[in-house]
Amino acid sequence: MRLSYIVNAISLIMLYISLVLLLPIIVALISKDFNSVLPFISAAILAAGFGYLMRKLVPKSCELENLNDIKKSEALFIVAASWIIFALLSAVPYLFYNLSIVDSLFEATSGITTTGATILSHYNYPQAFFFWRSLSQWLGGLGIIVLFVAVLPQFAVAGRQMFFAETPGPTEDKFTPRVRNTASILWKLYFMLTLVLILLLIIAGMPVFDAICNSFSTISAGGFSPNSESIMGYRSSLQTWLIIIFMFFAGASFNLEYKVFEKRNPLLFFKSDEFNLYLGVVLATSVLIALILCFENNYNIADAVRHSLFQVISLMTSTGSGSADYTKWSYSAQVMLFIVMFFGSCASSAGGGIKMTRWLLVIKSMKNEIVRILHPNAVVTVKIDNNVVAPEVLRQVVVFVFYYFFTFAVGAILITLIEQSHTVGLAASITALGNIGPGFGVNGPMGSFENVHVCSKIIMIVNMLVGRLELIPFLIMFQKDFWNIKAE
Repeated sequence: MRLSYIVNAISLIMLYISLVLLLPIIVALISKDFNSVLPFISAAILAAGFGYLMRKLVPKSCELENLNDIKKSEALFIVAASWIIFALLSAVPYLFYNLSIVDSLFEATSGITTTGATILSHYNYPQAFFFWRSLSQWLGGLGIIVLFVAVLPQFAVAGRQMFFAETPGPTEDKFTPRVRNTASILWKLYFMLTLVLILLLIIAGMPVFDAICNSFSTISAGGFSPNSESIMGYRSSLQTWLIIIFMFFAGASFNLEYKVFEKRNPLLFFKSDEFNLYLGVVLATSVLIALILCFENNYNIADAVRHSLFQVISLMTSTGSGSADYTKWSYSAQVMLFIVMFFGSCASSAGGGIKMTRWLLVIKSMKNEIVRILHPNAVVTVKIDNNVVAPEVLRQVVVFVFYYFFTFAVGAILITLIEQSHTVGLAASITALGNIGPGFGVNGPMGSFENVHVCSKIIMIVNMLVGRLELIPFLIMFQKDFWNIKAE
C-alpha cells in the first residue's frame, strides 16, 4: 500500500467530514441553543486540523490530483479507516454533553453504522444533539464513501474500487456504466425518499423537527429517535404505517427501486428473486407473530398486524425502531423476533445483516448439493434472476456466512461471561454485528445499554464496525501481506 494515496484520500474525507459536523450548528442557532455551538465547531476544527496536518506530514500526498490507479488493498484500508475516523470524530460532540469517552464512542459508532443501540438513560438534551444523532445515521446509511465517490472528482476512477469496498456483497450490481454516476443516482433516490417521508410525517401530525430526525433514521435503517419511546411515543397509527412502508423500502435494494422508478413498472419488483424472498420472509414471520399476539397477548387483529409488521421489518432491516415494547410480548413472539435478526435486508440497501441475497445463495447451494448426492453426474448451477452465479462467488458467500456466525458466537460468549447473562450476551452480539439496535430485557426498544459493562460496550463497538464493513475489510487486515506499506 502506498502511504501517499492513503493519506490523500483520508485527509480529503476528513476535510469534508468537518463541513458535515457544522450542520448541527444551524439547528442550535435556530433553537437559540448557543451552548451547542462549541461541541460541533470543536469537532469540525479537529477534523479539518488533522486532515490538514496529515497532508503536511506526507508532502507527496498533496501532489496527487486523482487516485486513478488506486489498488484494491488501498481502497479497503481507506474505507475501513474512514469509518473508524468518522466514528472518532462523531464522538467528539457527545463529550461536551457529559458522556464518558466510551459512551460517546458507543453512541457515535451506533449512529454512523446505523445500529441505533443507545446508552442514553434520559432524553433531556437539546435539539442539536438529537439532530446529530439522526444525521450521522443518515450519512452512514448509504455510506460516506458512496457520498464522496458521488461528489468528489478526485474519486472519479478510483471510485470503483472504493465503491465496492464500501458496499461489499455477493454481486457487483451496478446499473450505470460509471460508478460515480451510480453513486450519484443512489444518493438522489436516498434524498428523495427522505424528503417524501418528512413531508408525509408532517402531514400526519408529527412535529417538524421529529419528522426530520425520524425520517433520517428510517431511510437509513438506523432507528434513533428524539422520542424516548421511539415511534410508540407518538401514539399514531398513521405515522406508524408510514414508517412501516418506508422501513420496508429502506431494506429493499435501491438499485432495484431505481429501475422500477426509471421504467415506471412496479412489477419489476417481483422479477427479483431476492425481493420475493425478502417480501416472503416479512409476510410469513409477521403473520405468525400476529397470530401469537392475538392468542397469547390478547391483541386485537388490527394492532397485532400493525405491531408485528413494524417489529419484523424494523429488526429484519436493522432499523431498530419500536412501535411497541416487544420485551413485554410472550416468549414465543420474542423468540421469533430473535430469529428475524439473523435474516438481514437486501443487498444495495441501507439495511445491515447477512443480506437476503446471501441467504438465497446458501439455500440454493444446499438444494443443489442434495441433487448432486442423488444424481452424481448431474450438472447443476445456482441462478439468481436467471443469471448463473460463479462458483467462486458461492464459495465467498459460504465463507462470509461462516465468519459472520463465528464473530457473533465469539461476541456472544465474551459478553455473556462479562454480563453473566446469556440473554444480554446473545442479543447484544447480534444487535451490534447486524447493526440492528435494540436487544431484549432492559436493553429492549424502550431501554438502553447504559448499564452494561464498559468491556461489553467496547466489544459491541467493534462488532458494529465489523458488521457495517460486512467483515471483508476487517478480515483482510489480519493478513500479513496487507500491511506492506510504502511511502509512495
